[in-house]
This record gives sequence, structure tokens and C-alpha cells, in this order.
Amino acid sequence: MVAVDDISMSVPRGQTLAILGPNGAGKTTLMKMLTTLLPPTSGTARVAGMDVTKDANGVRSLIGYVGQGNSAGHAQRARDEVICQARIYGADRASARRRATELFTTFGLNGMEHRRTQEMSGGQRRRLDLAMGLVHQPRLLFLDEPTTGLDPQNRANLWGHIRKIRENTGMTVVVTTHYLDEADAMAQRILIVDCGRILADGTAEELKQAHVGSHITLGTRDETTAITFAEVLHSHPAAMNVTAEDCALHVRVRDTRSALPQLISHATNHAVDITSAAAHEPTLDDVFLTLTGRSLRDVTDPTDPPEEAA
Repeated sequence: MVAVDDISMSVPRGQTLAILGPNGAGKTTLMKMLTTLLPPTSGTARVAGMDVTKDANGVRSLIGYVGQGNSAGHAQRARDEVICQARIYGADRASARRRATELFTTFGLNGMEHRRTQEMSGGQRRRLDLAMGLVHQPRLLFLDEPTTGLDPQNRANLWGHIRKIRENTGMTVVVTTHYLDEADAMAQRILIVDCGRILADGTAEELKQAHVGSHITLGTRDETTAITFAEVLHSHPAAMNVTAEDCALHVRVRDTRSALPQLISHATNHAVDITSAAAHEPTLDDVFLTLTGRSLRDVTDPTDPPEEAA
């Protein structure tokens, strides 16, 4: 079974890239290859200019990685774990302690220094994972499902920390997530993958407009009126595509705010009685549905266990 099949991409410095796809799509396998945890069976990958197979140590020195599981040992004290991580990356004892103090302040973990990680809440543990991943001030940060299992408040809190750090440092962030709202709000670029292949690549807005577009639904009195008015709308400049279904017309447009009054005015000019009107802005789930015939919400359960690397 092929887990990653001919994925080619380049991520500019300072960009936040979100990788979307259902469990088993190859996201975690891709992340493990880029972070040197899993050697690729073919092809090449360079991270920060270094080959992941020929200079794995060089890659590891420049990246941070937060996986799906917690990084810290359950019985260990939180501050000791961060200090130990800093020492692994070559910091002397005094520098490691200073860095731990900085990170505990940054992530709002003051007062948790001597608490064992098994005694911390889920949100606190994920912030500790981030602190450990950032202890050596990496140029790139890889996040694999960083907010899975967290409540909305803790998700927002975690992303607030990530956003602030990225803005302050210019760090590149590559993240996999099941949460479409996170990708939409946080990522400057999105990859949609399924069966190990890239299905789409672009900004959230580019993907929505290219694969779905904004839609307006107009209700009429009867099916005959809908069919007749659909023919009229085909020549209207605001209508990119028009279909009639029962008593309704579904109109694809570039901008619902400007198109809706134009279409209603056009209906009035043609003596067509519009009984209802609704605008629909596309979502990333609409994009996934269009590309795969499936809804990402239906094929993904954020509480599912991590996908296995193949």
C-alpha cells in the first residue's frame, strides 16, 4: 500500500501551510518523512535546504515537531522536561533554565513548573508540547493535529500562541488538522490530500472560488417559472452558472453581496415573483466534497486514533 504518492510542494519561508485530509490520507506519513522520522522509499525532500535522508541531523537542528501524542513523560515534572529538551539541543544548564522560564511565561504555564504532566489538563499539556518543540527556536515548526481533543477555548488559546510566535519570529509553520475552521482562519495556504495525492493547492479563498464558488438560491412560484427564468439568467453578467430544480434556481456567482440585488432586480424586470432568496458562501468542506464526493466532516472523526505510517 502506498501512503504518499507523488506529492510535490514547496513552502516559502514564513508561510503557514495547512494540510487537510481524512484519516489515512497520508498526512502523518508525509510529516514524519519531512521531519526525518520516516525515510522515504523514493523521491527526495529538502527541509531548510538540507536533504532529509543525507543530513537528518542538520534538519532536526532547525525544526520543531509536535506530534499527535504528548511529548513529555507522564511522570516527569513539566519544567524538567523543557530543560532536558534544551540540553539535548546543546544549551548549557543555565541557558536551558532561562529558556524554560521564558517559554513557561510565553505559554501561560507559570505555576506549573513542578507539576507532573499527568496532573496537567489537556490544554496545558499541549502548550507544554509546544514549549518543548520551540525550545531551540527552530526556523520551521511542524504540527501534526495539534488541537485534536481540545475544547474550542483551548484550541483558540493554542492557536493564539502559535500566531503570535509566527508573527514575532517569521517562523514557517506546517500543520495538519481535521478542523476546517482552523485551516481557514490560520493558514495562508492549504493543501487538500487524499489517498496520498494532492487534490488541490492554494489559499482558502482560491480553493473555494475555483472548486465551488459562491451560490445564490432563488425560489419561484412554480417549476415552469424557474425553468423559464433560468434561461433568462444564463445571459446575465452576474450569473456564472444557472440550474433549475423544482421551483428553485441555483446561481453560481462571484460575489453574493453584489449579485443578489442584481438578480432580484432582473427578476422584477421580467415579472418573475421571487418567493425566497438565500446566499451561500462556500466552505472548505464544500471544496473537499466537490473534489472527492465526500464530506471531510463525514469521513473524519477527530477522536479517531492517529493514522499509522505505511
